[in-house]
Amino acid sequence: MQTLDEMLTRGLLTPAQHLEIGTWISRAKTPEGIMSMPPHLWKAFELASVLMNVDADLTQPPLLAE
Repeated sequence: MQTLDEMLTRGLLTPAQHLEIGTWISRAKTPEGIMSMPPHLWKAFELASVLMNVDADLTQPPLLAE
């Protein structure tokens, strides 16, 4: 949900989209449930993810503690 909140803060989602997507995710019990999000919400979430470059963050190696 932190990423979703950041999308709202950056203006990549409207407050209504943030609420709808957050509600959907919190009610989904499985990854498949999340993937069945209505297309208009999925498209908004996907676009915000691209604009935040979320995939790049996920492909970075983990930081090692010293």
